[in-house]
Amino acid sequence: MPTTDLHALLVSLQLSDSAFPSGFYTMSHGLEGFSQAGLVDKGGVEGLLRGLLLHSVGPGDATALARAHEAAAVGDWDRVRQVDHLLHATKLNAEMRRASVRSGHQLTDVAVAAIGGPVLAEWARILAAKESPGCQPVATAVAYAAAGIETAQAVASDLSAFAVSVLGAALRLRLADHRQVQVTLHAVGPVIAQAAEEAVARDLADMGGCVPMADVMSAQHERAEARLFTS
Repeated sequence: MPTTDLHALLVSLQLSDSAFPSGFYTMSHGLEGFSQAGLVDKGGVEGLLRGLLLHSVGPGDATALARAHEAAAVGDWDRVRQVDHLLHATKLNAEMRRASVRSGHQLTDVAVAAIGGPVLAEWARILAAKESPGCQPVATAVAYAAAGIETAQAVASDLSAFAVSVLGAALRLRLADHRQVQVTLHAVGPVIAQAAEEAVARDLADMGGCVPMADVMSAQHERAEARLFTS
């Protein structure tokens, strides 16, 4: 493998690492809401994660990431803004919008410092000027594009980071132990690959998932008296 490809792979691993301070650690991606409602137990986390990947994050966030990545790679900032605004509008719950935007801005700040370059500098300028919301998938797309990582790898890496984040939340909510987390992560590998392939091929006009129960759980979670996670 050429050195340039190895470097891109290493950056991809860095951006998708659970230690990268993107704010994913503060999110359960709806899992806490399901847990509070008694709708998921230790045996149900994998099924819920599969559903979110195929019917929520894949059609929504991952599709936005793919289309924004292509646009950022060629400097089409109008298209990047379009994707970002559309994704923001598809998030029905306030806590999901806030969490995505907060994470996107945090990721951008860190990526500018760690990776740098004109692509990220322009994206940071756009956010500072409040020309675009700055949702996490779009910010991630820009960071991957700036590092020269190709679209399919960017989408698969971010979906993997999402899965790790959900399973990390399951660990903290005592819905899984460390062993179960690793078993589940391996088991959903083909689902991540499927969701990534579909997202890369999906047109922007078809972006958006359909997960009514997850939306209901998020709405209830917004008003919970006690919350461990922001989403």
